[in-house]
Amino acid sequence: MKKNNAEQKSDTTKAAKTIDTSIVCIAVAVTVIISIVCIAFSDTVSVWLSSIFNYLTNKLGFTFIWFAALVIAFCLFIAFSKYGKIRLGADTDRPEYSNISWFSMIFAAGMGIGLVFWSVAEPLNHFFAPPVADPASPEAVVESLKYTFFHWGIHPWALYLAVAVPMGYFHFRQKKPMLVSSVFTPFLENKSFKKPLLKGIDAFTIILILIGVATSFGLGSLQIASGLDYVFGFSMGDFTPILIIIVFAVLFIISSSAGIEKGMKKLSNSNTVIVFLVLFFILFTGPTINLIKSTTEAIGAYIHQLIPMSFFQDADGAVAAHTGENWIGNWTIFYWAWWITWTPFVGSFIAQISKGRTLREFILAVMSIPTILSCIWFGVLGGSALHIELENPGSIAVNGVVDTNSSIFAMLSTLPLPQIISVLVIISLSVFFLTSADAGVQVVAVMSSRGMENNDRKIKILWGVILAMLSIMFVVTGGLSAVQSLSFVFSFPFMILICFMLVSFYKQLTKNELK
Repeated sequence: MKKNNAEQKSDTTKAAKTIDTSIVCIAVAVTVIISIVCIAFSDTVSVWLSSIFNYLTNKLGFTFIWFAALVIAFCLFIAFSKYGKIRLGADTDRPEYSNISWFSMIFAAGMGIGLVFWSVAEPLNHFFAPPVADPASPEAVVESLKYTFFHWGIHPWALYLAVAVPMGYFHFRQKKPMLVSSVFTPFLENKSFKKPLLKGIDAFTIILILIGVATSFGLGSLQIASGLDYVFGFSMGDFTPILIIIVFAVLFIISSSAGIEKGMKKLSNSNTVIVFLVLFFILFTGPTINLIKSTTEAIGAYIHQLIPMSFFQDADGAVAAHTGENWIGNWTIFYWAWWITWTPFVGSFIAQISKGRTLREFILAVMSIPTILSCIWFGVLGGSALHIELENPGSIAVNGVVDTNSSIFAMLSTLPLPQIISVLVIISLSVFFLTSADAGVQVVAVMSSRGMENNDRKIKILWGVILAMLSIMFVVTGGLSAVQSLSFVFSFPFMILICFMLVSFYKQLTKNELK
């Protein structure tokens, strides 16, 4: 026992020494200040963030459109070029995971609270305010699914790759730490400001990861609260989602401190089973044939119009006039900004599990497999809601108004065994809540420890508390509108960093490979 205690003490000491205190202090200070200011002055901050969001989407929204399209082109160029055969690692390295396990983990990285949260809400919103078709019409069914596939398809996964590919290459091929700043080293050789700039990049990355994960926390708490109210009649008003965040933060901190990560992994695997059970139940108890037809047609429309949709900016304002809102800003540009806030988190994760893969298989698999699975998910859940609402108006939405938080439960109430399936959805959301926190804090712990794995419980508790504070801030300052605004504000500078990452990555490829 003494030996074990000594070993544990030694491991803790080593973990503590790897922590970059300057980066931690900067990230903690900034996130705490943001949280306190937003919670203390919620009304003012909400108005302020909304004004910034509206201004920037009108003036700089086109940069997100162009950026996402160019990232896809860059990824495809690398995949089909001579560089596509380069491996993440030594030439003799082979994948550490089987294809099935790898595909499952890739999909798990992008599938979480967001997919459940928007599964019914987004298609219904597009159904009642489609960009082109008549609202609540049969044509609006396919159009709403098409744009949902667009927002959750190739584009977000290409954006993840824009960070994952450079990080994976520099880590496994160039033997650099698993840090975003490692990609910038070719630009900063023999520069006096190299060290502070790299630390600033890592600190900003940590802040962005916390904001991205807190986004899911905030949205998840709102939907769990809505589910508890809808199914069980439990509600404490606006305090319910805050209470949920506090309870789950305590659970996460306890589980992390107790070191039961293997239990969390098993729980995550069980959650995948729950998700697919819900998927197949809805497919076979809902309008099955109509779901298959509409999903197939929407996939065809998505593929056929992918390029026009990728560059569409509503220059003449026709869509805004038709829908009554800044549709491009509130949907497409918001999504591209939201995905960018997730790129350092998801990007670093999928890079870590892809050692031994060639750039070609890495890029093509990440862009295709999750896109196909997302189309199936939204086609079944969203398609069910659309057909139910088309045949029986008012079954889910009231006078065309979609309650984003409760829409999935309203849809389930029209199917057999509504309470049982709703409970399964709440359980799934809860598990996603915990596992997202676990994974997010793990990534942040690595990035605040000079790119090395760190199992120090204190650092995990610290980031867990910060994560909870940010999540509460999102809820207090306006929920989804706060997410939209803050995502845009923080994603814009990181979009610029990604541009430099891609340039640095290509520079290293042409300098060191295939000569």
